[in-house]
Formats: sequence, structure tokens, C-alpha cells
Amino acid sequence: MTDPHPPAEFFETAYRNRRPNDRGLAGWDVGRPQTAVIELEEAGEIGGDVLDIGCGSGENALYLVARGHVVTGIDAAPSALELARRKAAERGLPLTLDTADAREMNGYEGRFDTVLDSGLFHVFDETDRKLYVDALHRVTKPGARVHILAVSDGAPAGPGPRRITPDELLAAFESGWTVDTLRHIAMLGRLPGFTDGDIPGLLLTACRQ
Repeated sequence: MTDPHPPAEFFETAYRNRRPNDRGLAGWDVGRPQTAVIELEEAGEIGGDVLDIGCGSGENALYLVARGHVVTGIDAAPSALELARRKAAERGLPLTLDTADAREMNGYEGRFDTVLDSGLFHVFDETDRKLYVDALHRVTKPGARVHILAVSDGAPAGPGPRRITPDELLAAFESGWTVDTLRHIAMLGRLPGFTDGDIPGLLLTACRQ
């Protein structure tokens, strides 16, 4: 993305205008689950009723469903969800999908045990970030765990998503949450102006109080 404050229409266009075997604007949609998501699942960090927020075309969610988890994927881009539905049907996997604004998520109050955010947090500015984290608190159960994967300030400067500092992640979850871990990871994808490769990222895991 080239806009540091991309509207929902950007993401809808990014998915709607995709051609076969060409990610186009959707450089984050790599056609397979993020390595960090696989590691979280294998470590037993995913459980209960799972929310994949900003699920895109569904690769992380479908991986988790294939591993036996009950997953709901939410995204603001209908075209992304249509891609995810096609993949789920082709693979015979029972993935629940819904169009929703991550800053609101009405109708899901107190439902989820685990939340996965792979590349959504860094979309929001400070104001929307607070709305988003407050919404996460509403839709999760006490003791639920949230895993946030975000592009870090270790990534090269330039267009695309915000580069998030560790302090920004910690500050976002300082009230109503207990931060369990915060570590540097490599995210799969392509930043504007760069070829595909590992993108410096952060992984925060927090527990809802």
C-alpha cells in the first residue's frame, strides 16, 4: 500500500483487481500461512474459538481450520472474503467468514478465546488503533490471548504500511491486557518498491484481563 492511512476501499480494490498468479497491490497476500502463525499453532498458542481479524484471502485461517481449530475470519473487503470462500470450498474446510469493521465488530461480544492479527494493526493510526484494541477487548473472553503480527520499524523506510515500534505495541495493550511476549520476527510479503522476502516484524502476545 502506498497510502500511510489506507481507506477500506484500498483493500477492496487490491483484492478485486487481482489477476491469477499476480498479487498486484496485495503484496501481503503470499498464498500461504505466515511462518509465525505456524509456529504459534505448533507451540499450542492457538485454542478455543478463534478469530482471524483482517483475514484477507484466508490463508492463515484455512491453515488453522485444517489443523482442527474452529475459526471465524473477518475482513472489511468483500472481495477478500470471496477469495477466502472459494479457497475454503476448494479445500473442503469449514471456515466462517463475515464482513466487519475491526474497530467495531458488533455482534461478537465476549465470544473468542484466541485472536490472530496478521498485518492489520499497522494499518491504523493512533485514534483508530485505540478503537480497534477496545473492540478486541469486547469480543474476547477473560483470559483470551491476542497475537499481533505487525511490520516493525526495522523495515526499510518508504511507502506501504506504518512501521511499528515495540513501544507503540506495548502502549496499545497497556490497559485491560497483560503482555506475555514481544519479539522480533520475519513476516512474509513484499513492501512497495522491494522484491519478495522476509520483512522485519514484531509479534506481540497479550492476555485479556
